[in-house]
Amino acid sequence: MIDTAAATLTRQGSESEAGLAESTVGLFTKEAFEALSREWVRVGWSLKYYHTFTWFGLPILQLPEDLLRLQEVIYAVRPRLIVETGVFLGGSLLFHASLLESMRIAGARVIGIDREIPPHVRASIEQHHLQSRITLIEGDSTGPAVVAQVAQQIGDGDSSGPVLVILDSDHTRRHVAQELESYAPFVTKGSYIVATDGVMKDLWDVPRARPEWKSDNPFEAAQDFAARHPQFLQEQPPWLSHDSPLAENVTYWPGAWFKRVT
Repeated sequence: MIDTAAATLTRQGSESEAGLAESTVGLFTKEAFEALSREWVRVGWSLKYYHTFTWFGLPILQLPEDLLRLQEVIYAVRPRLIVETGVFLGGSLLFHASLLESMRIAGARVIGIDREIPPHVRASIEQHHLQSRITLIEGDSTGPAVVAQVAQQIGDGDSSGPVLVILDSDHTRRHVAQELESYAPFVTKGSYIVATDGVMKDLWDVPRARPEWKSDNPFEAAQDFAARHPQFLQEQPPWLSHDSPLAENVTYWPGAWFKRVT
C-alpha cells in the first residue's frame, strides 16, 4: 500500500513470507525501491514487458537494465569471444556483436548456440551487416559434439584474449547446471560466466509461470555451482557509475554473475 500523503509504503503478507504480518518503510527509501522493483519485475514479466524490445532490427528478450549492466562488463573485459547459449530471434547476438564492432576489437566475435535455429532466424542473422562477427552452432548446448565445436573455436584460451559466456537457453536447474560445468572451463581469468533468468524463483506464482519454478530454476543451479567452484566469485559486477544509496540491480538475473578469479 502506497500512502503518498504520509510518504510510506506498507507491505502486508503472511508471517512465513515476510517475517512480519505488516511492515512500513518510508516511500523514498532504498527498502521501498527494492520492494516496488520486485513487484514491478513480477508484473512486467507476466505482461511480457521484455517482449517489447529489439536490437539493430531483431527482437531481444531481455530487461533493459540487464543489457546495460552487461554492456558495462563487456566494455571492461573487452572479450575477443562471447559464447551465448540460446539464440531465439537473434537480437542478443546482434547486441554483443554491435558492442564488439564499436570497440573495434580485431577478430572478436560471438558464438550463438541453440538446439534448433529456424531458417528465417538464421537468414536474418546471416544477412545482417554484423554477420561477420557471428558464428551459429545448432545442437544441444551440453552435447559433447557442440562443446567440442566451441572448444575448437576458442583455441588457445588466455593467450588469445578474454572469453565471456552467457547461458540463456533451457532454464531448468538440471540443464543450467550442465551448461555451467561444460562452459566454465572456457572462461578466462577476470571474465565472467552468466547464468541468466534466475528470476524464475520469484515468478512461480504469477500468471504464465509454473509452480515448479520455485525450486527448478537457474538460480538454484548457480548456487550449487558456487559451492563447488571456488575459482569463481559469485557477485554482481560493480556499478561503474554509482552516486546512489541503491546497491542491487533491478534484474531478471539474480545470482547469475560468476567472475573467474583463479
